[in-house]
Order: sequence, then C-alpha cells, then structure tokens
Amino acid sequence: MITIVSGTNRPNSRARRVANLYAGMLTELGAECQILDLIHLPADFVLTALYENAGQHLHFNQLVRQAEAADKLVFVVPEYNCSFPGVLKAFIDGLPYPGGIRGKKAALIGLSAGSQGGILALNHLTDILMYLGTTVLPTRVRLPGIDAHLTEDGELHHTLFMQLLREQAEQLVAW
Repeated sequence: MITIVSGTNRPNSRARRVANLYAGMLTELGAECQILDLIHLPADFVLTALYENAGQHLHFNQLVRQAEAADKLVFVVPEYNCSFPGVLKAFIDGLPYPGGIRGKKAALIGLSAGSQGGILALNHLTDILMYLGTTVLPTRVRLPGIDAHLTEDGELHHTLFMQLLREQAEQLVAW
C-alpha cells in the first residue's frame, strides 16, 4: 500500500489536487494507494494527541494508523515560508517514535508559487525523514510556478511536470 500525504491542512489545497493526480498515476501503474489528507487532522491535535496525550485521541490515531499501514509514502509538500507546513511537522512529531514511519520508503514532491519548487521544503523534510529511519527516493520532483499550470479541477497542464511525476511514480512502484 502506498499512502500519499497531502502535506497541508489548507482547504482546497494545491497539494491535495496534486495528490489526487498522483493517485491516478499509481492506480494506472497497478499500485494500491490511499490519500492521507491533513485537512482531516483534528483542529486541537497539538494539545490533545501529542506528548502526554499520545495514543489517546481516536481520530488522530486513525490518521497515524493510515501512515503506519503504508509500505511506501509520498509526501506532496507545498512550500510555506521557505520550508514545509508546520502542521505536517506536528503530524510527524505525533507519530510513534521509534516506529511510526521507520523503515518505510518515501517519495517527495514539492510545489510552490515561486521559482524554486519547494526545494528548501524538500531538503528540510528529507533531513527529518532520514533521521526517523525513512529512506527517501533520490528522485524528488519539484513543481515551481504551480499556479500557472494546475487547474481548480486538478488538471496539470505542463508536459515536463507530468513526465517527472510519472517517472517518479514508476520508480516508486518498482522500488
């Protein structure tokens, strides 16, 4: 099972649209996949599901189990202030340690309105995942200027971007 993490809790996010697109590619490649959308995080999870409350929040635990059940993960990560969204970091911090996503494989996709395609966000996330014992696929896809190419309906009108996503998905499935 491949779990695609839509890396923000922003409603109607570009990350979710790219996650949906990627899920379609994985399905075409014959891979079983699911989407873990951080929009479903409980609003109070930082207070009610972490630290001394670990394991006690039923709704948060469902999302944790979704991540733990994955053999492979795909993180679709928007760039927020030269890094990735804090809600994604808080979610990762709430995963069991050690364990959680240790020993899993992960592919990373960065997207940004600017020209860098979220490279700093991907670098930060790569460091964290490696610390946690998650192996990161070297092919990290960056989608700069995403607003000019991604429609509200989730269609991506950029041949190179589609090719890069497809190649990464093929590598992930074969890995």
